[in-house]
This record gives sequence, C-alpha cells and structure tokens, in this order.
Amino acid sequence: MTSGGPCRVILIGMMGSGKSTIGRRLAARTGWPYLDNDELVRRAHGTTARRILAARGEVAMRQAESDALALGLETPPPVIIGVAAGTILDHDDRERLRRGGIVVWLRADAATLERRASGGEHRPWVDTAGAGWIREAVARRAPLYASVADVTIDTGRSSPARAAAELRGRLGPTACADDLMTDEHPPRRT
Repeated sequence: MTSGGPCRVILIGMMGSGKSTIGRRLAARTGWPYLDNDELVRRAHGTTARRILAARGEVAMRQAESDALALGLETPPPVIIGVAAGTILDHDDRERLRRGGIVVWLRADAATLERRASGGEHRPWVDTAGAGWIREAVARRAPLYASVADVTIDTGRSSPARAAAELRGRLGPTACADDLMTDEHPPRRT
C-alpha cells in the first residue's frame, strides 16, 4: 500500500462498481471532500463526458477523462477521487494513479455491473454496446486495475455502506491514518 505519499484515496473500477456511492459514504466517514469524475470533467471542459463523446468522439472523451484525473490529483490532500473507468486503459494515467495516492479497486463481477449500469444517463457504452461490452471490458481491464491497486474491495457482494466501512477499516494502517476520523468523532468540515 502507498505510504509516505499524498493522502488521496483514488477509487477505480468499472461503471457500476460503486465509486460515486462509496466515495460519498467514505467522505462522510472521514470528513474528506469527494471529487467525482463527472464533476471534474464538467469543471475541466464545461460539459459532460457523454456530450463530448457524442460531439467529438471517443478520443476526445478519453482525453477529457484524463484531464479530470489530472485535475483531481492537483487537489490538495486529503481527498477522495472517483476516476472514470476507462482511464485505466492509458499508460500515462496508470502511472499517475500509481503516484497519486492510495488506489482502491472497487471490483464486481460483470453480471452485477451490467445490472447496476443499465439505464445510467452517463454510461453511453451500455446503451450502444450492451452487456457483451461489459463482459469484454471487465476481462480486458481487470489485469490493469489489479496492476495499480493498493487495495481491492469486492463491491458485488456487499452493500455500499458495508463496502465503505471495510475500506475505511483497511485504510487505517496507512500513512494517512492520522487524517482519517474514527467513527467516534465527527468528521471535519472543510
């Protein structure tokens, strides 16, 4: 696990793995701010990743997601960052993740991800490519997620509250332990 580096918790994983939900719950437990990829893309580009994809194509959307990752990593720690699922495909983004903080892979099986991701307004791949795309993407991306992860949490078999509590517990022995709040103390507000 990362030690001595920035006190950033970076949530990676496929769409539907729980990054936004667990990120917000972890933020409530720690008092750290949570930065979601969708909001970071809006800050960096003034629009959504889905609109960028529709207007300018996949390459432009992937660049916007990389820009969002860079913006999140520029935020002073402590912070929790939810990262776009596809950033793992880029070598430079994987290196940024490794250097950026404690990388947490929120992992779930393809069937769970498919169920959770369907109907999501910000999930164009599910709309256009369907369930087959999720299975293929999970198979292709899992080794990449594993290659950068300091911590892996299986979100397919637990509730978001339980996953956030497990993650909070697993972060305890890190260099950031002093910045993490115990459940007995109210979170800091910044």
